[in-house]
Amino acid sequence: MDQNTAGRQAGRLKQEQYLSNFSDARPPLSRAQALVEAERCYYCFDAPCITACPTGIDVPSFIQRIAQDNVRGAAEAILSANPLGGMCARVCPTEVLCEQSCVRNGCEEKPVEIGLLQRYATDAFFANADAKPLFSRAAGSGKTVAVVGAGPAGLAAAHGLARLGHAVTMFDANAKLGGLNEYGLATYKTPGGFAQQEVDWLLAIGGITVKAEQKLGRDFDLAQLTAEFDAVFLGLGLAGVNALQVATPACEGLRPAVDFIKELRQSDPMDVKVGRQVVVIGGGMTAVDAAVQCKLLGAREVTMVYRRGADALSASPYEQDWAQKHGVLLRCWAAPLEVLSEGGQVSGVRFAVTAQQGDQVGETGEQFSLNADMVLMAIGQRFEADLPAIDLQGGRIATEADGRIPGHPKLWAGGDCRYGGRDLTVEAVEHGKQAALSIDAFLRS
Repeated sequence: MDQNTAGRQAGRLKQEQYLSNFSDARPPLSRAQALVEAERCYYCFDAPCITACPTGIDVPSFIQRIAQDNVRGAAEAILSANPLGGMCARVCPTEVLCEQSCVRNGCEEKPVEIGLLQRYATDAFFANADAKPLFSRAAGSGKTVAVVGAGPAGLAAAHGLARLGHAVTMFDANAKLGGLNEYGLATYKTPGGFAQQEVDWLLAIGGITVKAEQKLGRDFDLAQLTAEFDAVFLGLGLAGVNALQVATPACEGLRPAVDFIKELRQSDPMDVKVGRQVVVIGGGMTAVDAAVQCKLLGAREVTMVYRRGADALSASPYEQDWAQKHGVLLRCWAAPLEVLSEGGQVSGVRFAVTAQQGDQVGETGEQFSLNADMVLMAIGQRFEADLPAIDLQGGRIATEADGRIPGHPKLWAGGDCRYGGRDLTVEAVEHGKQAALSIDAFLRS
């Protein structure tokens, strides 16, 4: 066994360390904490936090209900606007959305912990979700809708359409529903199987038939769907992974970061191999999730490398700070030139030092190399579905504001596959919600 192979091992830590490392990253509020935090809200009449939320949750209303110890009412206010409000409470970058707009910021105070309060209310509801349904399904409309992709956008669309009385058939290429909520988030963000708990609640509305492990272009095509169903919603996400555009030999230890995260999400952390020296190429949320989890698995050194400066990182300031608190080294102004290998194993990456040159980032002529027995690529994902006759803009599906695809009266799209978004879970939910309303209006007309 060579040094690189020996470096990538599973079960490096003791079991109790894994349990601690991959437990809830942000413990939920207790009842006493939630009541105290809720009292900090000013309950603004024209609250800017509502506008800042892509799904338009009435934040003051649900917080006031928490203050009144009415957690079911709070959950109803949240889930009426955002049916995936439980997951969004865990993964939304609230620090740059609702909490950034909190009026307490203008008073040089800490903003109200809106995300934690939202989680408190939804967790309390899900703990007793069987007691009484929150929503009921309308009478059957006799109309059928296909939803392709069971990520946040598809789930929101399916739930909204089912509530309105339409018969929904949901197709997904994976064995489990949830999309990135199930396969693409750091394990410590959603431990305890919450993604599937939320999916089960969404499906409980009724009227939704699930067809898992069914992939568009392999098991069925768009022409079949438009012929069989009255309307079709595409929530396809971004299944492709961007290439490095440099020499990348076929070697062990080099893989996309999304594949590493997916493996970890679906495995016991003790069974997942990690390197001693890990290099993560990229500067987004996926790069942070991969890098931090490598440290939690027992990697000695983890370095995130990004071609621009720290102010250009797409990972939020909170995520950047989270990575550095866990010992991840962030190295900016460096672009990969070559992935190095030895004996069929990755051995490092050669980088060019970069700098801002006018409106572009260019190489300075200086180079350096980082040793690594594991290299994870987190340089973005791309839309790759084959959709004949559908126009793409910026490599994604061009739509109208309500998600309708121009020139295709029975087609809508939303989520990351739709052009013009910010690739946020909460925004994907809003796409699905608005598309459901648009489809309903179309079907009833």
